[in-house]
Amino acid sequence: MQSVKRLIQLARNMGPRYIVFRSAYEFSRRTGLLRRRFPKNPPQKEWITLAEWKKLGPSFAIDGRLHFEGPEPEPLAAEFKNLQAGKLCFFNGTDPVDLGSEYDWLTNPETKYKYPSGDHWTLVNDYDEKNGDIKYVWEKSRFSFLHTILRHDAYTGEDNSPRVWEEILSWIKSNAINSGPNYKCSQEMSLRVINWTFALNFYEDSPSLTEEIFREIMHNIYWQLRHVYSNINFSRIAVRNNHAITETLMLYIGGLIFPFFPEASLWKKAGKKWFEEEIAYQVYPDGTFLQFSMNYHRVVVQLFNLAFAVAEKNGERFANVVYERAYNSLNFLFQCQEKSNGWLPNYGSNDGALFFKFTSSHYRDYRPQLNCLFQFLVGEQLYELGKKCWSEEATWFSAKQIGALNYEKPAQTVGWHTFKDGGYYLLREHDGLTFIRCGNHKDRPLQADNLHIDIWYKGKNVLYDGGSYKYNTSDDMIRYFMGTASHNTVMLDDNDQMLKGARFIWYNWTQKTVASVEEKDHYMFTGEISAFSYLDQDIRHRRTVSKRKDKPVWLITDSIVNKPSGMEMRQLFHPDPKDIFNIFATDEQGIKLEPAAHEGFVSSYYGIKENETYLSLNTTTNKIQTELTIE
Repeated sequence: MQSVKRLIQLARNMGPRYIVFRSAYEFSRRTGLLRRRFPKNPPQKEWITLAEWKKLGPSFAIDGRLHFEGPEPEPLAAEFKNLQAGKLCFFNGTDPVDLGSEYDWLTNPETKYKYPSGDHWTLVNDYDEKNGDIKYVWEKSRFSFLHTILRHDAYTGEDNSPRVWEEILSWIKSNAINSGPNYKCSQEMSLRVINWTFALNFYEDSPSLTEEIFREIMHNIYWQLRHVYSNINFSRIAVRNNHAITETLMLYIGGLIFPFFPEASLWKKAGKKWFEEEIAYQVYPDGTFLQFSMNYHRVVVQLFNLAFAVAEKNGERFANVVYERAYNSLNFLFQCQEKSNGWLPNYGSNDGALFFKFTSSHYRDYRPQLNCLFQFLVGEQLYELGKKCWSEEATWFSAKQIGALNYEKPAQTVGWHTFKDGGYYLLREHDGLTFIRCGNHKDRPLQADNLHIDIWYKGKNVLYDGGSYKYNTSDDMIRYFMGTASHNTVMLDDNDQMLKGARFIWYNWTQKTVASVEEKDHYMFTGEISAFSYLDQDIRHRRTVSKRKDKPVWLITDSIVNKPSGMEMRQLFHPDPKDIFNIFATDEQGIKLEPAAHEGFVSSYYGIKENETYLSLNTTTNKIQTELTIE
C-alpha cells in the first residue's frame, strides 16, 4: 500500500508527462528499440575537407590562437605540468589523480572497475556500487582539461596541438560510437564536442592538424550530435535541469558551426528554440534556478557566456527572456557572493562542475564567470579591483556589450535582498552575509534542506552547508549529504524533512507557507514550511532569525507545530570551527539546553569528505530559542 501511495505521489510531483515518457522510455530500452535508434560503429563518411572547413563563415566562440602578454600564472603552469605527467585534478579538487600516460578512458580510477567497451550505452549500469561513481570515468572524457593546454599555449606561445589530437584520437579509439559509459549521458557528449571545438578553432592553423585527424574528429562529432538530438527528450522531460540547457545549446551551436552536416539546419533551429524554452522555464523570473544549487547555477552562467559569444560572432540574437534571465541570474549570484574572495555558500548539489576553466582563480571563486557575463550584458568590469584571473574568461569569449541591452551594475547594498521565486532571503552587511532558504518546490528538490541558514562573517563561512560528496555512494552517506543532517535546520529524531526515495527522488516535498523580512532596530526574518508530512500531514516548521545591527549576534527560534508526541526536536548547526560561537539555548519552558557534539562529515569538493563535529540542541518540547554570538 505504501508503494502505491508513493507512486501516486511521484506521479503528482513529476506530472503525467514525466510518467508516460519514463514508462515508454524504459520499454524502449528493455526491448532493444533504443539500440536500433542508436547504431553502434556506423560507417565513416567524409562531410567536408579541412581546407573547406577553414573557409566557412560562421565562427565559434574563439577565432584562432589567442596570445596573452606577461608570465604564465603559476597555478596554470602547475596544472600543465601535472597533465604532462598524466595527472588530472578531478572535480576541481585540490589533489591531482595519477591516471598515467596510458589511461584507457573506461576505468574508474577510484574503484579500478573497467566498463566494457563493446556494450551498447543502454546496457551500461551507471548506478552499481561495485563500479563506483560513473562521474570518475566521465570527468576526463568531457575534455575540460584541454583548456589547461590551450591557456598554457596562449601564455607561452608553444604549440601543444599534437598532444591534444593524441588525446582525442585515443578517446575515439577506446570509445566506439554509441558504446560504453561515455555515451551514457548526452550532456557529457555535448561538453566533449564543445571542448573539442575549442581546440579545433584554437589550433586550426597548426601543421599538426591533418586531413586524417580532422576527418576522424568530424565523424565522431557528427554521431555525438546526432545522439544528443535523438535523445533530447530524456533531458527535457525526465531530467530537466542543466543537462537540458547544455544539450539544447549544443544543438544550436552544432547546427550553426557545422552547417555541412545533413541535419544541421534542423539542429540549429530546434536547439535555439528549445534553449530559449529551457532558460524561460528553469531560470525563474527573479534569477534563481530550479536546481537550488549555486554550482549548477554557475554552470548556467558559463552556458550563457558561450551562447552569447557564439551568437554575437554570427550576428544572431536570442529571445529577450534569455537576456533578462541572464541578468537576473547574475544579480542573484552577485548578491550571494562574499566580497573578499568571490565565494558563495556551498549550497545545493555541487559536483565540481566548471566546464570551461579559463581562469587561475580558486574553484569556489565565481568572479571570472560573473565578470564575463557582466561584460556581455553591461559592457564593463563587474569588480572594481579587476585582476587578470577574473577577466581572462571574458577575453576567451571576446565579451563585449550586446547591443540594445540597457542593464546596470547591481549593488550589494546593506540590508535584505529577497528572491521569492526561488525562496532565498539574504542579509548583506559590511562585515558579513546571512543566507536563508525558505522556498516552495514545484520542481524536483535534490536536498532536504529547507530553512537552512548559512552565516559568513569577516570573509569566513562560519556556519556552513555540508556539501554533496558523491551521487553514487553508500545509502547512509547519500542520506547524510542529501538529507537534513548536513544542514543548519531542524530534524525530528533522525527523520529528514522529506522522505527519501531511490536515487535522486524525494517524497513529501517541503513547501513554504510563510516568509517575510523586516528591518527596525534589528533585522528580522520569519519563515514557515510544511515539513515531515510523511510523519503527520499537519506538521509545520517555523523559524525566525533576528540579527543585531551592531554586533555579530543571531537569535534563531525554531518551533514545530503539531509535533508528534514524544519525538525529539533537533536544531542542527555546522560551525567552523565548532567553538567560534557562544551558544545559549532554551526550550519552550525556558530550560537551558546544552549543545551535544556529533561526528559528521563535510565535503568541500565532490568526492572528498572530511570528518567534522557538528552540534545539536535537543528537546521534546515544541520550541528552541538559540542565541549565537561571535566574540
